[in-house]
Amino acid sequence: MFFGKKENLSGVEYIVAGLGNPDRKYENTRHNAGFITVDTLADKMGIRLDRIKYKSLCNTCVIGDRKVLLMKPSTYMNNSGQAVVEAMNFFKVPPEKVIVIFDDISLDVGKMRIRRKGSDGGHNGIKNIIYLSGSDQFPRIKVGVGHKPEKWDLADWVLSNFTESERKLLDETAQNACDAVEKIISGNIDKAMNLYNS
Repeated sequence: MFFGKKENLSGVEYIVAGLGNPDRKYENTRHNAGFITVDTLADKMGIRLDRIKYKSLCNTCVIGDRKVLLMKPSTYMNNSGQAVVEAMNFFKVPPEKVIVIFDDISLDVGKMRIRRKGSDGGHNGIKNIIYLSGSDQFPRIKVGVGHKPEKWDLADWVLSNFTESERKLLDETAQNACDAVEKIISGNIDKAMNLYNS
């Protein structure tokens, strides 16, 4: 059950960080699937990510009975750890209670995959969080953004825009990711993985 009331920025037990790039020109790009998903979660909670703290746009809400910080790092993707670790340190939140949502080029648009922990998988945002936090023990939700076409450069692909039909699939995935976040926070990560891992 979701409850979306605003809270003071204290007593946070969980952090949900969506990764992306802050400039408006990146809004609908594949690399911003994490931002798009966290925005969807904020809408569902009835809050706006309009507070500027911890090198991010953020706000708090209650999911289940847990106080949660939703955040979108404004450090650009490759330095995502600066924002996430600053919030972790401030609230003394352990890695196991930090849920990171980010784009994955190994998954088709419309798919997602939940992991309890793991390596960076070649994703620079995750690599930076692992490096600065000293841990890979944080749950993550990988949001599919499509496989790179053979003739595309990787950087160009992740910074390309979703098509209209892809965006509809992504929006559905974002809704599923919101449900997965709620399940993870409620201690039901296995259920979330069974439901949504593709």
